[in-house]
This record gives sequence, C-alpha cells and structure tokens, in this order.
Amino acid sequence: MTITQFIPVVGQSALLLGAVSCLVGVVTLGLGLWKKNYSFLKSGRSYAWLILLASAIASVVLEFALITHDFQLSFVAHNNSFQTPILYCITGMWSALQGSILLWSLILSLYLALMVHHFKSRAQDPLVGWATLTMYVVSGFFFVLMLVASNPFSLIKGPIPFDGSGPNPLLQNNILVAFHPPMLYLGFVGFTVPFSFAIASLITGRQGEGWLVEVRRWTLFAWAFLTAGIILGGWWSYQVLGWGGFWAWDPVENASFLPWLTGTAYLHSVMVQERRGMLRVWNLSLLLATFDLTILGTFLTRSGVVESVHSFSKSNIGPDILGFFAFVVIVSLGLIAWRADLLKTGGGLDSPISKEGAFLANNLAFSGFAFVVLLGTVFPLVFQAIKNEQITVGRPYFDTMTAPIGIALLFLMAVGPALPWRKASGSLMLKRLQIPAWIGAITILVCVLFGLRGFETVITFGLAAFAGTSAMRQLILNIKRKGIAGLFGRSGGGMIVHIGLILVAVGLAASLSYGHRRQIQLNQGASVTYHGYKLTYLGMQIHSYPNRVSSVAKVRLGHQTVYPGINQFSSTTEGIGTPVVMSSFANDVYLTLDAAPNHFGGPAQIGVIIQPLVSWLWTGGAIMFVGVLMAAIPRDKKDSTNVNIAPNSQSEPKPSAKTSLALKMAHIQK
Repeated sequence: MTITQFIPVVGQSALLLGAVSCLVGVVTLGLGLWKKNYSFLKSGRSYAWLILLASAIASVVLEFALITHDFQLSFVAHNNSFQTPILYCITGMWSALQGSILLWSLILSLYLALMVHHFKSRAQDPLVGWATLTMYVVSGFFFVLMLVASNPFSLIKGPIPFDGSGPNPLLQNNILVAFHPPMLYLGFVGFTVPFSFAIASLITGRQGEGWLVEVRRWTLFAWAFLTAGIILGGWWSYQVLGWGGFWAWDPVENASFLPWLTGTAYLHSVMVQERRGMLRVWNLSLLLATFDLTILGTFLTRSGVVESVHSFSKSNIGPDILGFFAFVVIVSLGLIAWRADLLKTGGGLDSPISKEGAFLANNLAFSGFAFVVLLGTVFPLVFQAIKNEQITVGRPYFDTMTAPIGIALLFLMAVGPALPWRKASGSLMLKRLQIPAWIGAITILVCVLFGLRGFETVITFGLAAFAGTSAMRQLILNIKRKGIAGLFGRSGGGMIVHIGLILVAVGLAASLSYGHRRQIQLNQGASVTYHGYKLTYLGMQIHSYPNRVSSVAKVRLGHQTVYPGINQFSSTTEGIGTPVVMSSFANDVYLTLDAAPNHFGGPAQIGVIIQPLVSWLWTGGAIMFVGVLMAAIPRDKKDSTNVNIAPNSQSEPKPSAKTSLALKMAHIQK
C-alpha cells in the first residue's frame, strides 16, 4: 500500500477519535460532577488532549493531501490542482466547507487545551468542570458534523481525475487569504470559552463576579482576533474585488459583525457588574448571544442559504447547524429562566449621569445596532421561506438605520471616560470635558469653512475630535499617575482601543462621503488628469503563470509606473481583476483595468477611484488590536485575574479593615 492509500483511513480515524473523546469526556465529567468524584473530574480533563491530537492529525493529513494533490479525496479534487501555488494549496484547507469546519474544530481544540491547562489547579471545581463539559459538547458537535455531513476525507465518486478544479479564483488571488479566515475563526471560536463559563455559572448557581474576571482575558483575545479578522476582511475585499469598497453590508460580512457588536457591548457592561454587581442577566445574555451569533454566522456562511461574493460553499449542512443553533438558544434561555431568582441584584442606578449610566446607554446603542443588522440580514431569508419570493435589503437601509447609532456611540465614547462612578456633578463634567468639547466644536467649524458638506459626516468629524481628545486626556492622566504603566490595563488599553476605533470611524465617514470615481478610456500614450492625478496609459503586457494568465496595463501615475490587470484562471471564464492601490495618509488612488484593448494598440478602459483617508481604516484597526493586547496586561494587582472563583465568592468585595474603620467613624459622627 502507498502512503496515499492511508490518507483517508488516517483522516477518518482521527475524526472518529475526536468524536469518541468528546463523548467519553462528557460522560466522565458528567459522572464526576454528579457523584462529586474528584478522580473522575481529574481524568475527564485529559480527554482535551486527545481531542487536540485528533484535530491536529486530521488537519495535518488534509494539508498533506492538498500539498501532494491527492485527488482521490473529493475535497482535494474540487479545491486543488497541479497549477495551484503552494501557498494556496495550504490555504485550500479553509477555502471550502469541509476544510473550514476542520479548521474550526482545530482552533476549538486549541482553546480547549489551553483552558484545561490554565485551570489545571482547579480541576475539582464544579464551575470549571461544567465549563469543560460544555466545551466538549460543542467540540463533539463539529466532529460529528464532519463524520456525518461534511467529511473532508470522503473519496471522490467515480474514477480519480488526473487534475483538480483548483480553488475559487478569488481565493488564490491575494496573500490575505492566509490571514483573514484564521483570524476570523480565532475570534469566532474564542467566544466559546466565556460562553462555557456562562453556562457553568448558571448550572452551578455561582453568580458571584469572580468568574467574570477570570475569563475576561479570554473574551478580550477573542474580541481582538475577531476585530483583526473583520479589518483584514475589509482590506482583502478592497485589494481583490476591484470595486474600490471594503464593506457592502453583505450577509456574510454581517455574520461576522453581529458577534462583534454584542461582544463589544459585553466588554463594556461587564465592568459595571464587576464594580457594582449590576446587570447580571444582561451580561449573561450578551455572552450567550455572542456565541449564538457565531453559530448563526457559520450557518449563513457555510449553508449556502445566502447569495454572497464571500460565500464560497453551498451544502446541505444548513439544517444541522440551524438545529444546533436552536439547541444552544433554548438551553441558554432555559438556564437564565431557571436561575432568574439568583440573578437578581439589590443595587440600582444612582444617577443616569454616571459611568454606569454611560455604559448602560452604550449597551443599548450596541444592542440596537445589532438588532438593525440582524433584521436586515435575516429578513430576506424569512420572507423567502414564508412567501417563496426573493427580496434584497440593501445598503440604503443599513446606512440610514446605523448612521445615527454610530454618531451616538461616538458621543458616548467622548463622555464616558470622563464620568465618575455613581454620580457626576455639572461642575466636574465641565472641568473634564471643556477642552475636548471645544476641540470638537472647532473641528466642525474648520470643516465647514473648508467647504466640507454632509451633516452626518461633519458631525462625525467633530465627535471624533471630541472623543479622541477625551481619550487622550484619560491616557495623559493615567501616565501622570502611573508612568508608562498607565498605558496598560483596562483603562489605558481601553483608551487606545477607542483611539483606533475613532480613526476607523473617520476613515469610513471620509472615504464613503468624499470619494470620486470614473472610467477613463485611453489610447496608448494618451494622458488625462483626474482630481489632480495625471495618468498616462503606456500599453499592455501579458504574463503567464502556472495557475493564470494576467493581462496588465502599464500606467504611469505621477512619477511611478503601476500595473492594474485582469487575471484569467482556467477554472472560470470570468476574469478576476487585480487593482493597484497607491496609499498615502490623505488619499488612496485606486486603479483597475476594466476592459483590455480588443486589438493590439487599441484603447484600454481604466477605472480610477480617489478616496480620502482609507489608510486610516487599516491603521485604526491595527491600533485597536494593539490596544486590546495592552488592556489584557494587568496594570497592577487590582487588575490581575488571580481572583477567587470559589462557591462563596460574593458580588461585592468585602471592605478592608481600614475602610471598615472609616465607615464606623462616619457613622459615629452622624
């Protein structure tokens, strides 16, 4: 037997090992939790390493099959070819349904192993046991899904082809395919850890705030990866699709944006629960909803129910994923209803003009944002299911509905950092916000004087200046108090994230409001000046590669020569454009070859797009990612996660002896 004959056997065996390990792990931990048997709880943890081993073996085997062009596997035959470059052979694993589910399982098993290792000293803790069991259940679903409905090691029916079809042309046209999907999956799957602890806290009745602090970094890292994945997805769309845009409110784009919105809301409101013991039901609901939306996103992306340029797979696994989504939602709602009495809190909002009030308003805005996006995404599917007619909810709906919410969020980002806990006085707010407010007002005045138009856009610029100055003020205060350590921890890192998000908001507003585009037909040697940029068409060149033939136009842009082109892949008759993007701090010049000459020496049609501040999007996204990493680094002992999550943890920390003495003296004086 040759080594290739072992590939499907080893792959199938690895999937079976993973599924069985999940099942045995669930049974072992379940018995340990039921009988309160420490040895069962301890041994139940060990199956996490078998699950990781199984997913790693399956992934390595599939990658080997892709690199060696083993066309006996149906997945390889339909997503690989001898002409596919080695990079896109490797990325072919997540270029279609079966491999992407395997990547999901691999990342989930990595998170599971890290979680088990991190909590190894608390193996006997029921909270950790239930969280691990929940992770086993989620992992088991994906292993069973691969074995039954989405098997990457299924053999091709009929004779083995001499060559394969190759990946989708859009997935072998830019190096970002190697980074965007894994980052997105690291974010999606990472929310399984806090979800599991939320389920565990409901089952055990442990509603103290200790477990929230314990999983804060897991949530932060998942959110950071999801943020990076979304930004890289926009960059990929901008670089590959040739339309000059980066966000189209596509259903698949929305599928990744929805858990980002609820995850962002949770990261803000959880601070209120940690500080005041408030919003327990709300925070649990946000955590559970974030995970639910990742499953819904998988359904929208991989079931083929939506028509999307980003949806590269059509399959029959939709009912399976939708059934799992329904199961998770029912379990989540049932547990919250069961523990409703325990989730009640005695504290309330002292004043709406406080940090708690700002966080509550922030949460309402993010939740409203998520509802608007969810409604616009799923309404066409529901309408089609009921009426058997297709409708489209397009960009006008999303832009109209979300713009006011975005403006409100910018205002809250400006005011929130300056607000104290419990209650704020007017004089205090005037002192803290006077300079940021003046800078915001001056920014609006300058925009108007320079002839910038568009009410929402100008207001966005003003509020961005207001919020950015407020964030910088907070950072300066942190540095004065703590030195360089003031840049780290929740406060410092959070303000850096705010600054990154402000840059993204400004880049979005400017590029969408003040861009210019035109198609220009030029004969060889002819020039044209468009919005201050001189273009000269110098002729055509043809380049042949193993997987494509490229027709590129030689264009002089200012003092540089650039080559926008059209790629023709053997697997499709439609050409795939390759734009050229010349970026600067102020503007992007975006060139496409829209139509090649139909005869030698004939005219070419060049697309020209001038968009301001697009580079601020990518810069802001990078700053946000760095800011999250800095927020995850504890600034001091109070910010560390070495906290008690024992059954007797209380909502509010007990006052120190010094604080108790002060309270007694105050009482005596009264």
